[in-house]
Amino acid sequence: MSETTSRRAIHAFVSPEAHEQWHDFAAEEGVSVSALIEAFAPELSDPERGKETMHERLSFVVVAARKIDAARRRRRSA
Repeated sequence: MSETTSRRAIHAFVSPEAHEQWHDFAAEEGVSVSALIEAFAPELSDPERGKETMHERLSFVVVAARKIDAARRRRRSA
């Protein structure tokens, strides 16, 4: 199964300001927006994560997003 057939797309229309904020944050953290979205998904369904500060939660998401991006790069180069 190829990477594109094993994944699902999320499409969203956001304000120009929100678009820039997503991309600026991703660039500052060295990750892609799609990896951030994927890494954030478990945060939405884990009630225990709500007990942490937003900074702690974002740190977890960024680390997870970096791993997602690295795995994608490895799959593409293989």
